[in-house]
Amino acid sequence: MKTMKLAIAALAGTLLAGSALAQDKPKELVVGIATFLSGPASVFGVPGRNAADLLIAEINAKGGVLGVPLKPVYVDEGAGTNQLLSEYRRVVQEQGAQVMLGAISSGSCNALAPVAEDLKVVNVMWDCGTQTIFEDGKWKYSVRTQAHAGAEMMATLLYLMKVKPDFKTVAVVNQDYAWGRESWALLQAGLKALKPDVRVVAELFPKFGAPDFSTEITRLSALRPDVVISTSWGGDLDTFVQQAAARGLLKQSTFVLPLAESSLERLGNVLPEGVIVGSRGDHYWLHPKYKNTPEMQGFVKAYKDKTGVYPIYPTFHMQQALTGLVKAYEKAGAGGKWPSKEEIIAAFEGLEFKSLTGTITIRGDHQGLEDQLLGTTKRVPDYPFAVYDKMALYPGKLVTTPLGEKSLDWFAKVKPDLVTDKSIETFDYAK
Repeated sequence: MKTMKLAIAALAGTLLAGSALAQDKPKELVVGIATFLSGPASVFGVPGRNAADLLIAEINAKGGVLGVPLKPVYVDEGAGTNQLLSEYRRVVQEQGAQVMLGAISSGSCNALAPVAEDLKVVNVMWDCGTQTIFEDGKWKYSVRTQAHAGAEMMATLLYLMKVKPDFKTVAVVNQDYAWGRESWALLQAGLKALKPDVRVVAELFPKFGAPDFSTEITRLSALRPDVVISTSWGGDLDTFVQQAAARGLLKQSTFVLPLAESSLERLGNVLPEGVIVGSRGDHYWLHPKYKNTPEMQGFVKAYKDKTGVYPIYPTFHMQQALTGLVKAYEKAGAGGKWPSKEEIIAAFEGLEFKSLTGTITIRGDHQGLEDQLLGTTKRVPDYPFAVYDKMALYPGKLVTTPLGEKSLDWFAKVKPDLVTDKSIETFDYAK
């Protein structure tokens, strides 16, 4: 009798445990998404939100995540850091978000990482580029599903050295805040290692959001550097390029614009041929390897039908973040139960998943490896804006700072043979 009572008690415990597991599976998976919905960075943030709406609808139409539909809650990153932190906490604590996607600004990512630790919430850094986030800190609950500035700037340097190896002078025009300063520090360290005889003739840092670049353009016109680099983005980049083109500066020097993929359509016929442009990854709707895949064509059509324009790199970053999240849940929930936050983070480590333009790998330090695509602008009759030609595709592993090293230290010792590494693929424009 005693044995039977123990057996019944054990069975009851098992049934209760199973019931508890079933209750742990939510009716919906609330995902908070921090992105710029106002301010100058909304040229990235609104496309990111538009892509999220499309992608989440598609995920839910296929059954959601482990049978649970996603529910997005958007937080405006443009409201300022204090408001962002407050809203981030509110979405987790009051609206029950189990996952947060944040954010675009590197400053936002640095501010949100410790908050995610405090809240113990899965935090997917879907767009920010600062290389220091995992080099200077260790964050259990944060993961990045795309590359950092180190990979983007290294690929830019290698491409510049490949297509214009004989330049002797260079100038930089970057926005005067963390991204502009840090990206130039990386590029400058790499230039000293790869081309120690190059002369930096001007380091210009106009105010973020500056409406007039006549001072910078006048100085560059007088100095006539072989190369002008600008890692600026959005409205600042558009304005600088428009004003520089009007003064003939874009034909006087070789311009290197690592973030210009997002400006090509907006700039229309202003951007001439011969400008070096980058994609903050391998994100390009005319990607030479993937433009004709059903997945890419379906995404481009859906996005253009919704917005009237072609997708730009933040939309691809959003696709990677949501795809990686789904794959991490599937990996963690393979045993049939709803995974915990800790199991989700553990599933991200070592995760490989397909994006629209390749394969993303998440390292043990939670940093994503992402290929980098650069090209030189070409004018073609197919589109009323410049497209990529003379493209080079750099494997993520080749251009990303090795695990355990600091990007600035790695840039300072890079070797010239990296420029011609056999893993680099090249392509010309083809309709």
